[in-house]
Amino acid sequence: MKIRVVDIAKDFGRTGALRGVSLDIRDGELIALLGPSGSGKTTLLRVIAGLEAPSAGKVYFGDEDATGVPVQKRRIGFVFQNYALFKHMSVADNIAYGLEVLPRSEQPSKADIRRRVQDLLDLVQLSDIGGRYPRQLSGGQQQRVALARALAVEPRVLLLDEPFGALDARVRKDLRRWLRELHERTGHTTVFVTHDQEEALELADRVAILNGGQLEQVGTADEVYDSPASAFVMSFVGDTSSIPVEFDGTRLTHEGKPFAAAFEGSCPTGGRLYVRPKDIEICEVAPGRLEGRVVNVHRTAAGRRARIAVGTGPVVLEAEVGVDKGPSVGEPVGLEVRIGRGFAGEAGIYAARSRLPMSPGAPYGNRTRVTDVKGRCPGPLDEGRGEGSKAPRHIKTFGAAGKHGRAPSPAASLHHFPVFGIERHGSLGGRAAPFCNSSIECLSGERTNAMVPSRGGRLMVTPAFMSRSHSA
Repeated sequence: MKIRVVDIAKDFGRTGALRGVSLDIRDGELIALLGPSGSGKTTLLRVIAGLEAPSAGKVYFGDEDATGVPVQKRRIGFVFQNYALFKHMSVADNIAYGLEVLPRSEQPSKADIRRRVQDLLDLVQLSDIGGRYPRQLSGGQQQRVALARALAVEPRVLLLDEPFGALDARVRKDLRRWLRELHERTGHTTVFVTHDQEEALELADRVAILNGGQLEQVGTADEVYDSPASAFVMSFVGDTSSIPVEFDGTRLTHEGKPFAAAFEGSCPTGGRLYVRPKDIEICEVAPGRLEGRVVNVHRTAAGRRARIAVGTGPVVLEAEVGVDKGPSVGEPVGLEVRIGRGFAGEAGIYAARSRLPMSPGAPYGNRTRVTDVKGRCPGPLDEGRGEGSKAPRHIKTFGAAGKHGRAPSPAASLHHFPVFGIERHGSLGGRAAPFCNSSIECLSGERTNAMVPSRGGRLMVTPAFMSRSHSA
């Protein structure tokens, strides 16, 4: 069964979880939805399953428009991260449940159900535990039972939401090899969500990478690792470090000093060169090489790595070094870059990406008027204006006092950006909590989630959680 997702958008209130996602999933394919927390992976999976209705767009199962088809009629098998087994039922009864609740006209006989359950127990290599209860099983066994239950109804599509997320590393490795073998035997079209890059690259036929509710790239493991389509994909898939560079068409420079490096992509003014640790060689200081100082040497599973501070800024590159010997902390070194990849600008690798208005004359600063405030009494940010406004409270804002009355770190580089509306979804820790989870709409029209002071104050975002857009 092939699946086609066309221009899917999903909004929760004023927060956009998915923004125009289109994806073709081939018949019999095992595809991974990979991305950071909050990127829209699970929301997309739930839209495919019919557990969430899209705000816009279509979902097709084969040539059938399944957008309006209720979940119980889609014939999908869904495996949850927390297994969702019935604790009062035996393993066999859990697996049989989906068959026993079918309409009477479609329900198999008792003998057929028992035979089907035993076949599935054999398939998931749990033949002798049908009489046990979930509490008597390990996490890996419970996950196999959940998968057997999903397969019992002979689904057209199998959907898995971070199926191995609650398991330890060793069990995860064993189970994903087993799942790959199971997929080869059953041939179900399978979509699974994960934030584990190694899991996605090892298990899936193709990987769909999401970021901020948008699809960044779809491809095989080799394609997304060796030919990333964006700075985000390059930095998210595999270990990567980057350095700001200038390229005049003939040479690369960092902080005005030229250095030699082969690279793919583009490095315009203000661009960055992304490099993997295996592609950096530590050598002696010499003209035409990057220069830095070793700040740390640590062991990894495959060997050792050194972290090198380059130039006068906060740039740190990672390079692989030998297990037996390597540079000492504090030692000045030269760096040769074998191959890198250039992109315009820095990767926005967090789900909450707010584009700032950059057009001439656009308002910018921390005194922008808020015209719409919902779910709370206006505070210093909105200066008493907005729907349901009351007299502004004279309280210390987060910008002045910091969380729990502590001053914010002087090392934190804070940026203020104009906000159009704040819609409160709830506070953390009860009424006394200093923050609430809110939906933020910027003057550019973009929306994002953010933690803002629940009693007013300025919204502050560090550069790591913000990406600028000159096209906003």
